[in-house]
Amino acid sequence: MSEAVLFTASTYSHLFNFHRPYLAAFRHLGWEVHIACGGESMAIPEADRVIHLPFEKKMTAPANFRAQALLRRAMEETQYSLVVAHTSLAAFFTRRAAAGLSGRRPLLVTVAHGYLFDNRTAPLKREILLAAERMTAPQTDLLLTMNQWDYALAREKKLGQRVENVPGMGVDFSHLEGREADSSALRQELGLGPDDLLAVHAAEFSARKSQSVLLQAMALLPERVKLALPGQGALLEECKALATHLGVERRVFFPGSEPDMPRWYAAADLAVSASRSEGLPFNVMEAMYVGLPVTASAVKGHTDLLADGGGLLYPYGDAAACAAQLLRLTEDSDLRRKLGAQAHEASLPYGLGRVLPQVMEAYLSVVPGMAERKPVFAGTTESAKR
Repeated sequence: MSEAVLFTASTYSHLFNFHRPYLAAFRHLGWEVHIACGGESMAIPEADRVIHLPFEKKMTAPANFRAQALLRRAMEETQYSLVVAHTSLAAFFTRRAAAGLSGRRPLLVTVAHGYLFDNRTAPLKREILLAAERMTAPQTDLLLTMNQWDYALAREKKLGQRVENVPGMGVDFSHLEGREADSSALRQELGLGPDDLLAVHAAEFSARKSQSVLLQAMALLPERVKLALPGQGALLEECKALATHLGVERRVFFPGSEPDMPRWYAAADLAVSASRSEGLPFNVMEAMYVGLPVTASAVKGHTDLLADGGGLLYPYGDAAACAAQLLRLTEDSDLRRKLGAQAHEASLPYGLGRVLPQVMEAYLSVVPGMAERKPVFAGTTESAKR
């Protein structure tokens, strides 16, 4: 029997959007690839077996413990050489399932896509979330973090048997190439004039993404500054109402779910983010790659991406400071060009072609005998796009 790997995540969409190249890489090596996830089903052709899990967002929901039992049964039935756990909810129950095995426990890698707490988090909430990570640390043979704050915390608190930091999961930048022609068409469609500046932030409408801060900042900026907020989410209608209340509804675009983000990046002059916390945000990395200067809240993830230039930071939640940084970019075209060029250069180490070999090497480093084989992953990123 070939070696088998199990990838787990809270939703199919997470694996579909971020991890198909890794599933393809394991198949390229001759491994059998299984996935276990919840949410709405999606076809993931790189998977040889799919296990549907009844995950619910509330940690203590009975369905999550049923998911844990299904994971434990899968581990008992299949002698996995490796289990790779993604997303906080799935990672917790995957590791709890492994802890309850009666026989040999599979080697387990957990990828922290951004802890949902930091130094600003209320102490009780922080301790509860940290306790969950401590509880499952014994089953974590390798913990991969994506930003320096999470990395330092994980090492200090010994949240894994080994802790390493990686530059995210890698972004496929190829779909952003050659879209310059989209710029004038969309700007015309939006009614933008040659002197108007368009800022863009694509994200789910949630409390963590804090789009309300951006709307408050817009009320402090000149009329020629416009804002595009592609995305869906629980707070979308609330944000639309806030835009109306602030009198900026004519200057803010809410296009909903946008399958073709490259045309928005092509039309934009700036990228902006107000997130409460991040792991290593794809939307910011994509904007940086196309040369958009970034204005972002000074939180983990953002500070990592902009450490070498490419944008301006402001204190989280401070709409006036956000507006002041955007105004600097609005009034200084030379600064926009300079930061845009820096942003592109700073994004390159996060490209999928560079990151995938690093992450695969980390995954395989926990499997005895695999690190010495030095496998080559050429072609696996392309096969995952088809």
